Amino acid sequence: MPSFDVMSQVDDQEVRNAVDQAAREIANRYDFKGTGSSIELGGDEIRLHTSSADKLRALRQVLEEKLVKRQVSLKALDYGDVEDAAGATVRQTVKLAAGITADKARELNKFIKGLGLKGIQSQAQGDELRVTAKKRDDLQAVMTALREGDFGIPITFGNRRD
Repeated sequence: MPSFDVMSQVDDQEVRNAVDQAAREIANRYDFKGTGSSIELGGDEIRLHTSSADKLRALRQVLEEKLVKRQVSLKALDYGDVEDAAGATVRQTVKLAAGITADKARELNKFIKGLGLKGIQSQAQGDELRVTAKKRDDLQAVMTALREGDFGIPITFGNRRD
């Protein structure tokens, strides 16, 4: 029986490259000179640190531009609260969302069942969702519908089997 997995992943190497490019750009840009601005990648989060809230917005914009150029979905970013830091500076933590939570898996299951295609089954397996069908055409219809839907997470497909 044909099947595929629905996953929510980001390419760690592309994220690392985008953060490095953004850090190089802010080191060279005139409007960031002397502000102590920095972008750092640590594990599954990105830390932004700068002198003011306006500079933080600009820092976020530079980061997002670099991520988009690297084809990393901005849906994978979960911005934390802006915090006051020492020396009248501000910082923000951006978490990288990976994996499908149980709530999102239920939402995706409900969406797939709501398509009304016969012979489609979906089940959560850890942080992935396996979709099986009797016909490959039905699976392709589900993939198209999932691509067009907005679930607040980046969706990728893998492990296709016939």
